[in-house]
Amino acid sequence: MIKIVIMISSRGSNMLAIANNVKNGKLKNICEIQTVFSNNENAPGLRKAENLNIPTYSISSKGKKKHSYNLALLEWLKVQNPDFIILAGYMKILPVEIIRLFPRRIINIHPADTTQHQGLDGYKWAWKNELKKTKISVHYVDEGLDTGEIIDQQIVDLRDAENLEEVVQLGLKMEHEFYSECLRKVFSR
Repeated sequence: MIKIVIMISSRGSNMLAIANNVKNGKLKNICEIQTVFSNNENAPGLRKAENLNIPTYSISSKGKKKHSYNLALLEWLKVQNPDFIILAGYMKILPVEIIRLFPRRIINIHPADTTQHQGLDGYKWAWKNELKKTKISVHYVDEGLDTGEIIDQQIVDLRDAENLEEVVQLGLKMEHEFYSECLRKVFSR
C-alpha cells in the first residue's frame, strides 16, 4: 500500500473526496492516508478527517517566520516519510528543501491550465476572462509555482455558469473525481 500525506489549509473538500475513494472507491487497496496535515490548526478539513478516523497533525504557520515554519514542516515530513505528498488546497509554497527531499513525489491540483495561469484564484481568472471552458491540472510539484510536469488535465465546461460561485462549484465537482483518477494512474505505475 502506498502511504500518502494529504496537506490542506482550509475546508478539505478534495481531501474528503480522496478519503472516500481510499475507503470505497478508485483508490481502495491502492493507498492509505497516513495523515492529513494542515498549516491551520482550525482548518475544518482536520475535523472532517478526524470524523473519518484519519490521523491529523498541524503546525500553525500563523505568526511564525517562514523559515521556522518550513524547518518544522521539513522535520515532520522526514519522520513521516510518506511515499507521496498530496496537496489538496494547501495554500503555502513548499520550500526547495522539501521538494528536493521528495522529487516527483509531491502532487498538486490546480484550478486552471498551468500553462496559462499559475498561482491563486484560477476559477476567478477563468470567470474574469469570460472563458467558456477552463482546465483543471494535476501536476508534480517542482521548484516553480505551478510549473511542474503535468500528469493530466480535465476540461470544465463553464457555459452554464452565471456567476463566479457557479464556476467554482462546477470546477470543484470535477476536481473531486478527477484528482483521485490521476492519483490512481500515478500509484499504479
